[in-house]
Amino acid sequence: MKNQNKTPLLQRPAAVSVLASLLSIVIGLVLGFVLLVILNPGAALGGMTSMMTTGFSSLDKFAKVLYQAAPLMMCGLSVGFAFKTGLFNIGASGQYTMGAFFALLCAIQFQMPWFVCLLAGAVGGAIWGVFPGLFKAYFNVNEVITAIMFNWIGMYLVNLILANDPVMLASAWGASNSDRTAALSAANPGAIIPKGFLSALFGGSSWINISVLLTIAFSVLMWVVLQKTTFGYELKACGLSRDAAQYAGINAKRNIVLSMVISGALSGIGGGIYYLAGTGQYVLQKAILGMGFNGIPVALLASSNPIGTIFSALFISYIQVGGAAMQPAYSSETIDIVISVIIYLAAFALLMRSVVAKAAAGRKQKGGADK
Repeated sequence: MKNQNKTPLLQRPAAVSVLASLLSIVIGLVLGFVLLVILNPGAALGGMTSMMTTGFSSLDKFAKVLYQAAPLMMCGLSVGFAFKTGLFNIGASGQYTMGAFFALLCAIQFQMPWFVCLLAGAVGGAIWGVFPGLFKAYFNVNEVITAIMFNWIGMYLVNLILANDPVMLASAWGASNSDRTAALSAANPGAIIPKGFLSALFGGSSWINISVLLTIAFSVLMWVVLQKTTFGYELKACGLSRDAAQYAGINAKRNIVLSMVISGALSGIGGGIYYLAGTGQYVLQKAILGMGFNGIPVALLASSNPIGTIFSALFISYIQVGGAAMQPAYSSETIDIVISVIIYLAAFALLMRSVVAKAAAGRKQKGGADK
């Protein structure tokens, strides 16, 4: 009797999610290879091999994978957290930008240590997340519309402030260019996220720091909040049915706002992590930063599971690092197209989940009929 009641592997939600994600990745890789064959048949096999092996080819390359995965993970967490609560946070890019600005402001203008700057990044992202939440909760304005508007507002606001604050710019710290923020190595080395024991582990690579460990910790924390706390249950209940949640005595308006605030804070930390690494400078932008939008496929591929976000972010970062190795056989534009196809087809995990679940259900019915 005990064996008869045991749920088959393919009937378990976790197994279905993992299998759906793997199938989505395979489909994306196959179609990416087809594109390579169409664009340059002779180099297709070598190009795909480079994409799939470069990330593990050296400690420095693997360090770069981890470096790029950290902010991706935070943006994926941000989007996935909002998904779990019934909201679509397409404003992660604006929140990421504001988080980066707040972190750099504390680092360069106020000469704060890295952990204070990172907290400031969370505050910046949270502030930018509260507006879509308020409009959604109290005026029933679709959060997608508000968030898209605030992406652009955030970008231009940051540009305006930086352009009128000379201390923040590289030209104030001995560099010749004034279209970007100062390098932290010159302005405030104490604001650079430390490498810790990872420096020796990765041979002193310039890419590595402890940010990947911080993001993994945040992923675990978000999983605990959503799965093991009353607060997380209330947030998910509002996402499943706002009216039912209100009928049960849950303050839906408060939870919608809090959900977007937490989601924004996660994106803001991602922006802080990227620019406090000390390897890049914020350039005054004419287009919205893409990192926040890349968080959408990360969340979809992970089925919005915070733990799954760790692996989906690592996968997307891995193929991005591998794609850079495909030059000169393929142009940078071609590589971007192929990587985009792989990423966004890999993000069809939700659709694949339905397909796998239906296939498993059909198999179970067939097995029952045969008996």
